[in-house]
Amino acid sequence: MTQKRTLNLITYAPALVGKDGRTVDVIHGMEKALPGLRLKWRLSDSGRPIPLPQRDAWLLESIEDGEFPIVCNGDVNYPVTVFGSENSGLVSPGGQPLFEVHAKMPLDEVVIAAAAAVLEAVAEGARAFWGSATPYAAKVDIAYQTAPTPQGPPSPRRGLPALKLFVHIRSPEIPAYLGWMNYWSAPAAKAIGFPDPARDGELLTRARRTASGGWVVQLTDAPLDLDNPAHLDALKRAYERFPEIGGRVTPG
Repeated sequence: MTQKRTLNLITYAPALVGKDGRTVDVIHGMEKALPGLRLKWRLSDSGRPIPLPQRDAWLLESIEDGEFPIVCNGDVNYPVTVFGSENSGLVSPGGQPLFEVHAKMPLDEVVIAAAAAVLEAVAEGARAFWGSATPYAAKVDIAYQTAPTPQGPPSPRRGLPALKLFVHIRSPEIPAYLGWMNYWSAPAAKAIGFPDPARDGELLTRARRTASGGWVVQLTDAPLDLDNPAHLDALKRAYERFPEIGGRVTPG
């Protein structure tokens, strides 16, 4: 599997506190959402899968500095991985540290069919503010929207808008960018003004409400492919609809 054929998922939640049970909730949720998935291996320093017979206990004990190490499905030919990291309050919206969950899985029919459920499970398990799941190729383009880049001024591709760095976004509830599948908690949805029945009819046909009152909103039926003009247009329309995303609106 090449990296370009992967689905990359990330959610942003309040920082972990001690041996936080949200880590186990994330893993259990992923396993329930993706048929046949068992995340019962860790990776050695050389990248070899090592079984975890007491996975949940190991996971809680492995939390350190607000992070947990990679857990995987043990299949090198069909790798599914997930880990947790902390984003310091020094570089996070509102100065609040964030717990980030990163997951990666093959972009095949099974994953595509389950993607919304997987994103919902991870985000709800982490009690996330917001998150997204996007094919790797589109995610690269989206990354170019962040301003400034190490090379200088923002350089968005394909006519996409420039977005602010996390540290310049006023609140952690405001999503920093859009993806193919988008998770917005109830506070995040309120912050960006979703849903508005008069303006969001099309988005609502591809949206689902979550148990916590949040939303999973899918921009396109097929995985986001920015070489497809219709997909690129859908992403641009979503940015126009939600100017708060990426910190592009300054409160008056």
